[in-house]
Parts: sequence; structure tokens; C-alpha cells
Amino acid sequence: MPRVFNQKIKILYLMRVFLERTDEEHPMSVKELIIYLNSLGISAERKTVYDDIETLRNFGMDILNRREQPAGFYLASRKFELPELKLLVDAVQSSRFITSGKSRQLIGKLESLASVHEARQLRRQVFVQNRVRTMNESVYYSIDEIQRALTEDRQISFQYCEWTVEKELRLKKNGERYRVSPWGLVWQNENYYLVACDEKCGRVKHYRVDKIMQIRLEEAARSGRELFENYDAGELTSRTFGMFGGKEETICLEAHNRLVGVVLDRFGRDIMIQRKDHEHFKTLVRVNVSDQFFGWIASLGPDAVIASPDDVRGRYREFLEKSLSNYK
Repeated sequence: MPRVFNQKIKILYLMRVFLERTDEEHPMSVKELIIYLNSLGISAERKTVYDDIETLRNFGMDILNRREQPAGFYLASRKFELPELKLLVDAVQSSRFITSGKSRQLIGKLESLASVHEARQLRRQVFVQNRVRTMNESVYYSIDEIQRALTEDRQISFQYCEWTVEKELRLKKNGERYRVSPWGLVWQNENYYLVACDEKCGRVKHYRVDKIMQIRLEEAARSGRELFENYDAGELTSRTFGMFGGKEETICLEAHNRLVGVVLDRFGRDIMIQRKDHEHFKTLVRVNVSDQFFGWIASLGPDAVIASPDDVRGRYREFLEKSLSNYK
């Protein structure tokens, strides 16, 4: 490598060594930096190294000189702090929709944002009860295509799958392609869901992205804009249980005061809550009435009651009676 070229690339290698090998507990002295450059076939002197460090500081790198032992120069701040990277690693490892192989790849990329010393702390093992990893590696491609369709205001088509008793994904409707107008992606229950307008019936439907196969962008523009004029992803996830559809209705709930936190976590803090008596409260919430909603109410036990409307109370009673009939 010619000497002149060596000198031009020297500052880039210094940038890399600060990014990859230094942190507050692992600084490098100028002598160590010179030895590192020499190992790459680049000659360097103390003065030029000091000058290069100052250039990197002017470029925006937060390089500090630690006086106490261990002494030396190190990169003091990065785009992501170590606790932030740990949080992201935990999120990746605990996510059920990310496959094991892709999880390892993503964590490897996250590790590259820290020094090699701090990266060891990112190799954490997060245990999540009953976690089932998806086997659909194409989920990342599907998400990318959905985002592209949203940006370009286009419809999409795809094949949709369901699980069999043999634990295999099987195409629904004999592989017939679904055609929808995508309007958003929602993260709920540790899965991505596509929120779209079904082109056949003109209704809002939800599709698990990891069950979408062979996605394709269509030339036609999206339809159903009037259905999504006031679309709010946060509101959708609060009133939809398990992303199963159902008729949207206003429900009056009455419950014991100990359940107020559960209700606020489910529907958000903007709902109106009134005292019914000293030990109970009541509230009005908008929900998509479905068996999944009834299952959630049942999980709260006898201290939560659907006060109105009467038809929903009747459907809930039927739901409970059918469930109990399995135990007679």
C-alpha cells in the first residue's frame, strides 16, 4: 500500500477503532493507537495521531481523554446508549414473530453499535413463557411490501395461511389470492397485523403478517378511504381483542375498584370513569364484540359485569352457558 494512500486512510481506521474497541472502561493510549495502525501497515507519529483525534472531534465524534487509570482516549457517546441497546436486544429475543435465525442476525447488528467490550453484555438470554417462534422468514419481505404499498397508495394481493393439526401452514381457500387495500400495520399480542379494506366485501379486516405468503403489489389505487378517515391505530388495538373482528358497540362496564388499572391498561386513560358506589366504578367503552372480548371479561371474574346493552349481556350469557356445557 503506497505511503500517501496509507496516510489518507489512516483517519478512517482511527475512526473505526474508536467505534469498535473503545469505551469509558477500555480507552486506548496514543502508543496503543500507533501500534494498531502499524499492524495495518500504516506508519504514524504521536503528533499526527493527536491531530487526527482533534479532526475526528471537529467532525462530531465525542472522543475524551481519560487521565486516571486505565488512561487513554475513548468514544464517550454513541447513537445508542448501552441500556437502550439492551432494551432492543430483549425486545428482539422475546418477540414471537421474529424467527430464531433472524433474531441472531438482528442482535449481531445491534452489537455492532457498541464497542466489542460492551457487546458481550448484549449477549443476553431472555426467557419468555410459551414463546413460539414463527417459521415464516418472508415476514420481513411482506412488511416491506406493505409499507411500499402504503407509500404508493396501491392495493396488494397475497395468499393467506392457517395452521393445521400437524403444525404445518396450509393455504386457505385452496390458495386463492386475497386482494385488499392496506391502510396500516398494527403490533398486538406480539404479532404484526395488516389492517386493510377487503376488496370483495368492502369491510375492514385484519391479517396476521406472518401468515401472508406471495405478496404482490397491484396497479390499482387503494379503496376504502372513507373507512379510515379517522383511523387511529391505538384506538383500534384497545377495542379489538386478539385482532378478531366483530360489531363495534358502546359497552357499559361495571367493576370492582381493584380492576380500574386493568381497564385503563386495556382502553387507555382517556375513558371516562365514574364511581358507582364506594367499592365499584362504571365506564363506557367502544369494543368490537366477539368471543375474544367475552373471554377477556370472563378472565376478570365475578367482579366485572357488562351492564348494557341487553343484547350483548344476552350474548355473553350464551357464551358462558356454552362454555359450561363442556363440563357437565
